[in-house]
Amino acid sequence: MSWIREGELNLLEKISGNILKAGPMPKHVAFIMDGNRRFARKNNMERQEGHMQGFNKLAETLRWCKHLNIQEVTVYAFSIENFKRTKDEVDGLMELAKQKFERLLEERDNLEKHGVCIRVLGDLNMLPLDLQQLIAKAVLTTKAHNKCFLNVCFAYTSRYEITNAVREMAWGVEQGLIKASDVSEALLSECLYSNNSPNPDLLIRTSGEVRLSDFLLWQTSHSCLVFQSVLWPEYSFWNLCEAILQYQLNHKSIQKARDLHREHQALQQLEADRVCVAEHLQHHGNGKPADAQRRQEALQHYTTCREERIQDFLEALKHKRDSYFNVLWS
Repeated sequence: MSWIREGELNLLEKISGNILKAGPMPKHVAFIMDGNRRFARKNNMERQEGHMQGFNKLAETLRWCKHLNIQEVTVYAFSIENFKRTKDEVDGLMELAKQKFERLLEERDNLEKHGVCIRVLGDLNMLPLDLQQLIAKAVLTTKAHNKCFLNVCFAYTSRYEITNAVREMAWGVEQGLIKASDVSEALLSECLYSNNSPNPDLLIRTSGEVRLSDFLLWQTSHSCLVFQSVLWPEYSFWNLCEAILQYQLNHKSIQKARDLHREHQALQQLEADRVCVAEHLQHHGNGKPADAQRRQEALQHYTTCREERIQDFLEALKHKRDSYFNVLWS
């Protein structure tokens, strides 16, 4: 089954989609694609077939998102916790992933036509080497595409991602690229696997479960969360429309919360910079209090230097991550 489904919406779907698009639309939607195993049991099929049906539904959902002008989709494909499942099931999922990434590489012309950029988020070192190499090739092959984005969370949990981001900042301090005082909420966000993406506007979980299961905990603090009872392989265009409608009904309050958070974050950073400047002036001012102009000049200088340090650190971090994929593909 192809990653990119061709074909138009039917007339009723088109009309409904156009009505939805008259309101605020989510630009980034995340999915917890839950219910594949229950679907398999319900239909007396093997678990592997349930997972295959789940992938087919993802391809169909990506087509709907494309027609609804949803530019970015993030999916929870394989949690680190899933390694605790039976060896047969884990091996089957790894083999399915290998088949699908091989198929993706066969479709590179189609991906280029639609401008699809594939990103894989997680600790890929936990995966078999041949799968790592396929993923690296898929990521690098589509890296320059910029019309729409598919983020596949594989060997991922949010707590692991946040812990890894803290490690990256500690590495930056050890390397002398940044100072401990440069560490902030905003910098941690830049160190996440998802640093190239805006936070999801809408997160959808299927199968009736009402928990996030360690998925995008940091990124969805100001997102619309929708929990639907339908099993993932049975997901429909109308289920997606229902979730988008929920987003639209809550759009104003979500946007207000995001704006307030950005303002609070900026004020926190300003206060942190002022504290650092005050300490510096106290140590280098021979006991004399600095006047307002000198404090302002020192603050501007410190802010500029901090931003330059952070930019250099983020470039070094990007180079380190890019090198990982380049080595795998070489």
